[in-house]
Amino acid sequence: MNAVLEVRGLSKAFGGVHAVEDLGFDLRAGERLALIGPNGAGKSTSFQMLMGELRPDAGTACFEGVDLVGMEPREIWALGVGRTFQITSVFASMTVAENVQTALQARNGQSFDPFRRARALHRDEAISLLERVGMAEQADRPASVLAYGDVKRLEFAIALAGEPRLLLMDEPTAGMAPRERHALMDLVSGIVAERGISVLFTEHDMDVVFGHADRIMVLDRGRLIADGTPDAVRADAKVRSVYLGSGAETGHA
Repeated sequence: MNAVLEVRGLSKAFGGVHAVEDLGFDLRAGERLALIGPNGAGKSTSFQMLMGELRPDAGTACFEGVDLVGMEPREIWALGVGRTFQITSVFASMTVAENVQTALQARNGQSFDPFRRARALHRDEAISLLERVGMAEQADRPASVLAYGDVKRLEFAIALAGEPRLLLMDEPTAGMAPRERHALMDLVSGIVAERGISVLFTEHDMDVVFGHADRIMVLDRGRLIADGTPDAVRADAKVRSVYLGSGAETGHA
């Protein structure tokens, strides 16, 4: 398959500390790629560089042939790169539907006025997206009253509103109960497969990683130490030593 994202030599240092050093990988069309590693391994820094929130010291990150380095987050989003966050990011004062409608307005180049709720614009399309993530019955509820797992599903619907071809998910199941985690990732896996969306995600829950990734990359102290199938990564001696430990046999960590 063709690579949707090609990263070469991506590096970032803070003072004398190399947060990410010479990171390189390809993400293929429709692939679900997990980026894991111990705390401080460089996962968040890598995501921030890919989303334009942090400028790398060196390297390139080409999405469908366009180098993202130096671009603003909104410009990257407009190219077709969506994102969900470890800490959920929704408008609590708006209804569930209005949150999705706002994203649809942005996708269509329509200005957003925070003092005027656009209840009619793109309502049908918003409801359709909410149906797909199992949230249509809550369309008119304020986002502020949603259970945490439902907020995560709403955030996913908002990301889908941008019609991404690449989706970056930073700790998508953080703060969720084990059953909720797998339900959310089952939902994500089904929809991205239907739409042919490529996914790069970070995650601490190894059951989620090994259950939902087609391929896994492992960072340690800013450097890539493994890149392969879940079975290959689980069996990698270096990965077991620095990260997985005894949980490597079962997928738990």
